[in-house]
Amino acid sequence: MEMKNEDLLDAYIFCPKCHTLHQKCLLHDGQKARCSFCKATLYRVDSKLADHGLALSVTGVIFFLLANMFPLVSVEILGIEQFITLPSTFLTLFENGFYVVGLMCALLIFVFPLMIFMANIVLFLLLKLKRNEKIIASLLILLAHLKPWSMGDIFLISILIALVKLIGFAEIHIGASFLTLLCFVLIDLYLNKMIRLSEVWTLKQEIFGIKRGLDGHK
Repeated sequence: MEMKNEDLLDAYIFCPKCHTLHQKCLLHDGQKARCSFCKATLYRVDSKLADHGLALSVTGVIFFLLANMFPLVSVEILGIEQFITLPSTFLTLFENGFYVVGLMCALLIFVFPLMIFMANIVLFLLLKLKRNEKIIASLLILLAHLKPWSMGDIFLISILIALVKLIGFAEIHIGASFLTLLCFVLIDLYLNKMIRLSEVWTLKQEIFGIKRGLDGHK
């Protein structure tokens, strides 16, 4: 009975903008369903969704690791040069006794973004292999909780604001990690905008619904 209720709920979708309830309809590859009121995109069908998601997630992790390995920027004031790295932003807070603020920074700009991309890699890999439906469902629920707490883009904007204010007082050099952090943030924004969790959930339902049907015919 529980499975029937879940299947019934999967047949409907809320508009992300006006929250109007719609019943899902069958689409072909490349087509999009739009809200009948505000015309916002409800969902789309992409046969390469798992491939694109996996490729972008792996690329994002590579950029994220590179962003942590080298200095983001170097600031020189009166002959004294200071290098700023991603881990140093919250480690310095710990060293000065700001443990709560340091912990929040570590979670928001390091732990949560890395967890999201690692979970995406496992998620899309399992979808490609068509295995472990329960783990896929758990990962989607985990991502729904984690995504609002990933603030790499906010951190990047705060760095840019700080650099603009320091232009007249210090000599600033942009490091290679700054560019990799920018690439990571762009990939993160693209994944959040173009690959919605609801579409991944629909893909899961299609994959394992077909798989159960094929197993039932054996």
